[in-house]
Amino acid sequence: MRARSLGIPFGGTPGPWNAITDVPGLEVGYATLIRGESVRTGVTAIHPRGREGAGDPVTAGFFSQNGNGEMTGTAWIQESGTFSGPVAITNTHAVGVAHAGIVAWTVARHPRLADAWLLPVAAETYDGYLNDINGGHVTQQTVVDALEAAARGPVEEGSVGGGTGMNCYQFKGGSGTASRLVGYGGSQAEQYVVGVFLQANFGSRRELTLAGVPLGRLLEAENPMGEYTFVPPGAGSVIAVVATDAPLLPHQCTALARRVTLGLARTGTAGSHFSGDLFLACSTGNPASQGDAGRHGQLRFVPWGYLDPFYTAVVQATEEAVANALVANETMTGRDGHRSPALPRDQVAGLFRGRP
Repeated sequence: MRARSLGIPFGGTPGPWNAITDVPGLEVGYATLIRGESVRTGVTAIHPRGREGAGDPVTAGFFSQNGNGEMTGTAWIQESGTFSGPVAITNTHAVGVAHAGIVAWTVARHPRLADAWLLPVAAETYDGYLNDINGGHVTQQTVVDALEAAARGPVEEGSVGGGTGMNCYQFKGGSGTASRLVGYGGSQAEQYVVGVFLQANFGSRRELTLAGVPLGRLLEAENPMGEYTFVPPGAGSVIAVVATDAPLLPHQCTALARRVTLGLARTGTAGSHFSGDLFLACSTGNPASQGDAGRHGQLRFVPWGYLDPFYTAVVQATEEAVANALVANETMTGRDGHRSPALPRDQVAGLFRGRP
């Protein structure tokens, strides 16, 4: 089930799968760990150019709304405006394992790339409310499994991959995605895709808003997390990956990454001090591994003055990706009996019933 099935109205035109995988060639994979009473975690893998395209860098930009979190590889992104290979997202205490897992996968899959040097992109959000985060359950093999499972097509959402043990607005959160089609050029002759993937683990219950409706104040639902003092309301973090096939320069990718903030704000959050909100945007619109010694490379790009529809697409897809992460979920019980309730979908549908 996805947010649109509840009658929540969203602007813009989604791609065929309404997912980040609408970007041509991009693949998403999961490894989900649900074991016993206390293991609720996993790894999400995103290959911007697919598993076979790991050696071709993408132009990229990074934005930190709040730095109480971690995303590796960003120093190189800010220096070069590019990164290559996959992105892995997991829990806070496994981010180093995710980094090492990408290296291990590259050594096995693309040994010539690994013979040079690797600066993988690995990111995290905190799942310690539901998961035994100190148990070392995510291993390098878990990361490799997620990387190998990556595929095109519809993307499973909710409690899967790195999002398995996550919470959003003190409901069960996790993995969510959405996309928008953007026309460009004379008579909108060219059509590009902007896709967003989120690991949603943020927000205080009363803040929750979707399509302008203050759901957090209207829904009648239990809030066990509200009684758990270790995690302040609003804490947790959110990682966003924005991808597009529109040809963009690195600074333009950074501009797209900044617009994730506006999409999150539509869902009600003001950005807690205790939330690490880190956003990565990349473009597959140019082959970046070009230019022989003594020759010049070339990059195509959409002129800056025509980027507004792409900004709007990021904002719209971000809001819907958060909603999808919430709607796709069921109640989960984890470590020490901690419970994270599902969003009450029937109530949400009732609040939107009859609205334009």
